[in-house]
Amino acid sequence: MKQKKHILELVFKRFLSTLNTSYILLFIFLLQCSISLSQNYNEGVISYENESGEIIPFPGVTVFWENTTIGTLTDIDGNYKLLKSSLSKNLVFKFLGYKEVIVDVSDKNLYNLTMLKDENVLDEVVINKKRKTIQKSYFKTQNIINVSSDELLKAACCNISESFETNPSIDVSYSNAVTGVKQVKMLGLESPYLLITEENIPMIRGASQVYGLSFIPGTWVESMQITKGTGSVVNGFESISGQINVELKKPFSDAPFFVNIYTNNMGRNEVNLHSNKIINDKVSTGLYLHANKNNHVIDNNNDGFLDHPLSNAVNFFNRWQYINPSKGTVAFFGYRFMSDKKELGENIENKVFIRDPWKGEIRTNRFDSNFKFGYVNPSIPYQSLGFQMAFSRHDQDSFFGKRNYDINQNSFYSSLIYNSIIGSTLNKIKVGLNFSYDDFDEIVDQNKISYNRIDNSIGGFFEYSYDSLDAVSLVAGIRYDIHNNLGSFFTPRFHLRYQPFEKSVLRLSVGTGRKSSNIFSENQNIFTSGRQIKISKDLGKFYGLDPEKAFNYGLSFRQGFFINNREGDITFDYYVTDFQNQVVVDWETQGEVSFYNLDGESFAKSLQIDLEYQLSNNMLIKSTFKNFDVKKQYNSGLKINPLTPKNRFFTNLEVSTNEKKNGSKWKFDFTYNWIGKQRLPSHTELIEFEGYSPNYSLVNSQITKVFSNKFEIYVGGENIGGYTQNNPIVGGYPFGTDFDTSIVYAPIHGALFYVGLRFNN
Repeated sequence: MKQKKHILELVFKRFLSTLNTSYILLFIFLLQCSISLSQNYNEGVISYENESGEIIPFPGVTVFWENTTIGTLTDIDGNYKLLKSSLSKNLVFKFLGYKEVIVDVSDKNLYNLTMLKDENVLDEVVINKKRKTIQKSYFKTQNIINVSSDELLKAACCNISESFETNPSIDVSYSNAVTGVKQVKMLGLESPYLLITEENIPMIRGASQVYGLSFIPGTWVESMQITKGTGSVVNGFESISGQINVELKKPFSDAPFFVNIYTNNMGRNEVNLHSNKIINDKVSTGLYLHANKNNHVIDNNNDGFLDHPLSNAVNFFNRWQYINPSKGTVAFFGYRFMSDKKELGENIENKVFIRDPWKGEIRTNRFDSNFKFGYVNPSIPYQSLGFQMAFSRHDQDSFFGKRNYDINQNSFYSSLIYNSIIGSTLNKIKVGLNFSYDDFDEIVDQNKISYNRIDNSIGGFFEYSYDSLDAVSLVAGIRYDIHNNLGSFFTPRFHLRYQPFEKSVLRLSVGTGRKSSNIFSENQNIFTSGRQIKISKDLGKFYGLDPEKAFNYGLSFRQGFFINNREGDITFDYYVTDFQNQVVVDWETQGEVSFYNLDGESFAKSLQIDLEYQLSNNMLIKSTFKNFDVKKQYNSGLKINPLTPKNRFFTNLEVSTNEKKNGSKWKFDFTYNWIGKQRLPSHTELIEFEGYSPNYSLVNSQITKVFSNKFEIYVGGENIGGYTQNNPIVGGYPFGTDFDTSIVYAPIHGALFYVGLRFNN
């Protein structure tokens, strides 16, 4: 125990000593901004007196400006915060069974109230239930999992790619032994077969496929929606195994000021700052800043290579929000700049080389902008019109030893969607158009071969929903796209929900998806090896290869239950993806990697069993077992996908203490992962494994002390057992064809411990 305490003290001292002066100055600047913001609000604490005479915080009280629809609810601590209104000077406080209170607050910014019972009504029964951080619905037709920002905080995530450690639906692993980047998989398939969107705008694709998730700071995220199987036709034709949609925080509802500071024993230091200003009843804006730096040289496995790259990054986002409820309109405009640099390769400190050291660098600059507009007919609320468009420029310049990879991508996307009904609100329709444009410019390998391509497409879609809360609901959609390289094609998709009993639901989904393969940007670990690249060119438009097409279908069954008057549920998911055409990435021959179109069968079968049970009011356990059968036809035969575990097991335990009057409490989170054996690509240095990696376990944990609703400190650890892969870099001479850093089945670094704080006002 003393040793662990000593480690945490060292980590915290490192954190204090490495804070950059510029971070502190920026902190002071935004703190001053937040102080000025508070004058735009009325706020306070609402409470009530219980039978023992104690004054208790009162959650769920309705607070609104008299004769308006502008209002809010008090939170679990009885706090409310409401923008001052030019339409009224009186605040109204209402709760069933208590006397309504109307107060003139024109000369007040702070108003606290203890509400009194209304003796003329019967006593009410109040049922409190803690909201889960991962939510599944019995009533949604599609198999969608909602992940709140509270769930992301359980892993102290620094970016989205690191935020799935406590989520059983997404698998996370390292893609190679030198870049430190994590890749995600779903239903046994890599992230290129996932549609990853940011507020339903396709975002992580093409040039950003490998590193894009690491460019979205976790504190910027309001929630995520994970869809299993083919998603809606509204979002395009690219979703094959599923969709991850990221919702960013909104200036109107986000805290006026927020800071998150993080440091770990591997030398990584990070700061996130949010500053939001509500300008008037309709307009608000937010500034979001993320910065991280790691200049700590670590080679714990003594293989001569850095266990993680030296890095520094800055990410800036400015967002504007417009709301006019009386007119039924809402609009968003935002722009973002990101700069990221990674230095990787051999550890050259205090070493003399008789040859050139193997070094690498990845420099990425990215600009994004987007505009969204929505209109809901105030008199006919089921009629709405939405328009969105986005532009991005992604520039990556990189080298790995003597190999080069540069990619520039300019992208434009726009979408128009109209929602209405047929006859009644049970029958809903969506109809609209999408347009996308991508301009790729790549420079590849030592001979710097240039590849240029333009993709553009326009597509129309129609989706019908029978949206009933009774036994049956369905979503049926079809879209037609005209693509300059994929051709013209239909994309049908169908989702069905059947709920025979209150706590039983069965879902079915089926649909197709297509994908233009970006073989270099999606497989950049090629360049961290010495393998020669071979492309079996045909007449296709994508590096001489044909586009990919897949068919996905699946079933999901969820059954709720009560044991010892505690709620729980069990879920069975089974999904199959059959590729009718696929670009095969063949690592089966040592010293080379080949790309060719599939000639035979390729499939991914995924079985997942989830069990969730509320052990007590403050204790929730989640367990998951997953089995994957993923195979494809290589030139050398039908084989299991390499580096894909056959079986996985996951358990997460979430515990918290009861809140005290001042809002303080403790939160504990424990996650256990067991990863089964994985088939390894053939290599002479891996012959001892007989073709398969060993099983192993990982343990992560975090403890958070909440001092109030404004301040908390967290400490935690990842891979606490310290399990690492022996010799993750194989092949000896780093400039030979046998050199390979991509055969990674387990963590590269040992136990990681971190400490951080969060403050919001």
